Amino acid sequence: MRTPLSQRLFIFALALTLPALAAPPAPPAPPAITAQDRAAIIDDISAALNEIYVFPETAKKMEEHVRRQLASGAYDRLGDLDAFAQKLTEDLQSVSHDLHLRVGWNPDPPGGEGGPTPEQQARFEEQLRRDNYCFRKVERLAGNVGYLKLDCFAQADLGGSTAIAAMGFLSGSDALIFDLRDNGGGSPSMIQLLTSYLLAGEPTHLNSFYIRKGDRTEQFWTNSWVPGRRMPDVPVFVLTSGRTFSAAEEFTYNLKNLKRATLVGETTGGGAHPVDFHRVKGYPLGMALPFGRAINPISGTNWEGTGVEPDVKVPMAEALEVAHARALGAVAEKATDPAQKSELEFVRGVLEDRRKPATLSAAELQAFAGAYGPRNITLEDGALWYQRGKGRRMRLLPIGQDRFLVGDLDDFRIRFERDAAGKVVRLVGLYPDGSEEPNPRGDGLAR
Repeated sequence: MRTPLSQRLFIFALALTLPALAAPPAPPAPPAITAQDRAAIIDDISAALNEIYVFPETAKKMEEHVRRQLASGAYDRLGDLDAFAQKLTEDLQSVSHDLHLRVGWNPDPPGGEGGPTPEQQARFEEQLRRDNYCFRKVERLAGNVGYLKLDCFAQADLGGSTAIAAMGFLSGSDALIFDLRDNGGGSPSMIQLLTSYLLAGEPTHLNSFYIRKGDRTEQFWTNSWVPGRRMPDVPVFVLTSGRTFSAAEEFTYNLKNLKRATLVGETTGGGAHPVDFHRVKGYPLGMALPFGRAINPISGTNWEGTGVEPDVKVPMAEALEVAHARALGAVAEKATDPAQKSELEFVRGVLEDRRKPATLSAAELQAFAGAYGPRNITLEDGALWYQRGKGRRMRLLPIGQDRFLVGDLDDFRIRFERDAAGKVVRLVGLYPDGSEEPNPRGDGLAR
């Protein structure tokens, strides 16, 4: 029986994203190969490409290219299997431009259409469990914005309970951020599960895969039921980078075409072909072999070779701050409670201030040092530090001549006030509800 499409995608993508999960550590040196070995490997790879690769014409061109390279002596100095595999990958991709298509030395690669051995699968699943199915962080950000950092899409029958727990934690959020900046792909079954929480109960067609062998198409739809609360009206933001690839791109592309999310970050990697492992007969060598192509039901095409363009283009390092600020703005637009609006605008202002700090000289900073009631301001190593009583000591970030952010706090700022002569005489604590707490300056440090 042929391994299901979702599992084949899962095995390959996770092998790329988390190589340590796919096989035991490699031996210290790859095996040597001869001219006869190189010819036999090319024969095997060419046959597999011509039988399975998604575009038959491209498969033929790839075969012709590597055979020309072999005949010209381009591979003669590649005396070990690893170097030869790397060069084959380079040559095949130079024709196909398909980043999913790779050849790699692997002493224990899964075995083609038969899938991994029971021992391989058991080891893979155990190590994936120890990696928490790629769920890196689930968090409530300031302003009640939910945040999920996910670095792969594990198969739902393995990581589903973790996904359900994560979505349960996020279910009370007023906006959601999915961080896929380090996500290299995985299984469409996890895409189905997570996306089902973001749409209404009626099943929605997310994506299809056309499979060359057998000339058939397999569809993927959202689930009609999910454990817990759906969030069809909660604003959604997805963070992307050039490392966002394969299934992570599908999740992103699906939501973009459904107009269900705002994408923030960089254009994604551009790999839309489902893949299988092909093991080269007689050699510890595997090929990631694209056997189909994605077809979005709305666009009629996919992101292969182009990637997915973000709606808001910013460097990946800035994407979270930008998305968080936009999420707060989206929630504030819908809010009817004046107190909630005030809080959201305050937090949003803090995030925007954090992106554009001011620069003050040491002399300017020194003017603020002192005691202000229970609050102490000290200058050390060119930076101001804030501490209230015996509370946590936090660095002050200047955002103007007399205004500062306090450590990592998003719900508190301080403002200093001066007398007519320009001397700092008061510290004012500023809060999201609009209230202010003034503390006059005293002599020395407060006890």
